[in-house]
Amino acid sequence: MIDLARDILAGLFLFAGAFFLIAGAIGMNRMPDLFTRMHAASVGDTLGVSLMLIGMVFLAGFTLVTLKLVFLLGFLLFMGPVASHALAAAALQAGVKPLLAGDSERKQSAKRGKPVSKGRKP
Repeated sequence: MIDLARDILAGLFLFAGAFFLIAGAIGMNRMPDLFTRMHAASVGDTLGVSLMLIGMVFLAGFTLVTLKLVFLLGFLLFMGPVASHALAAAALQAGVKPLLAGDSERKQSAKRGKPVSKGRKP
């Protein structure tokens, strides 16, 4: 009975982790610029992999493998955000500008040849 509960709990963590990884991948394809894509990827990656590792810890039981998975989880929880921050800082230093709220409307209307007013509407 305990093995069944452990397997169900591990399956739920693995399924939730896979869901967040897929949501992050979809977010990477749908977001408009580097910074929002990086946000979707880093959040999905950190949360998805963390949940999957927790599921694997439940499956492994109390063994040396569990200790290795916990160390891996700690490493990934530390290095994922650090790598995302380093990538964002490098992009800003290289001159990549974030897409602001009104920029997407201006780009869409510029493609259609219609000017967008920057001020208030009368």
